[in-house]
Amino acid sequence: MRLSIHKQADPEDKQKETVILLHGLLGRARNLGMLQRALSPFFNTIAFDLRSHGDSPHGLLDYHVMAKDVLETMDQLNISKASLIGHSMGGKVAMAVALTAPEHVNKLCVADISPAQALHGSKEIIQTISSLLLPSLKTRTEIRQFLVSVLGKEDMADLVGQNINPGDPAYWTIGLKEITQSLNIIENWPDSFFAHQWNGPTLFLRGELSPYIQPKHHPLIHKLFPKADIVTLPGTNHWLHVEKPDEFNSLVLDFLKNHSES
Repeated sequence: MRLSIHKQADPEDKQKETVILLHGLLGRARNLGMLQRALSPFFNTIAFDLRSHGDSPHGLLDYHVMAKDVLETMDQLNISKASLIGHSMGGKVAMAVALTAPEHVNKLCVADISPAQALHGSKEIIQTISSLLLPSLKTRTEIRQFLVSVLGKEDMADLVGQNINPGDPAYWTIGLKEITQSLNIIENWPDSFFAHQWNGPTLFLRGELSPYIQPKHHPLIHKLFPKADIVTLPGTNHWLHVEKPDEFNSLVLDFLKNHSES
């Protein structure tokens, strides 16, 4: 599947390494915009909309298929090798690409997710929004107000709201049906990946207050990624790139710049 992209700088500029950014569940390419802007003076940066998200085609999700989507899109963009950065679900996709197609990956950076089952509220949110009948919502403000009343959290309303277009009635742009059907797969991690290993430079960034990377996950990380460094960003939860963008961006940039291309 050819994925929709948002790029900064020219991927044909061979003087710069290409970095691909992959968003999380219910997100889209622009969610990593602050990081993309911080990296773009030094790298060709391309953010992908993963399948059933953003402007990409809809389809059922699993990590083998989503890794193939990334590789097919790279091929169509004439990118033979890139560094990968992924947050949450996008981090799992990035791991899947590195494990199954290591020859196409320079460096790997995973933000607040581990190669393990993750059960921390996504199912409840998806179930809630998939049952919604969207009313007439003619502005972004009306969409936000409606979702705050339903979800009770402004940050979650902002995340979900980017997937609704105003209208009478408003309508979803995301592949909500496909995501709902794939949710058990998204929350898990395939055992088949443990037959592989990525031996390149790897950074796992975890939010100090987040449950997604715990000490029990460290052996799994190092089994699959022997060269992985696990770094904690103090005072942050799962959305560490939004909560402390300057610190997050600096850690990612230092990692990318301090490891030569493999």
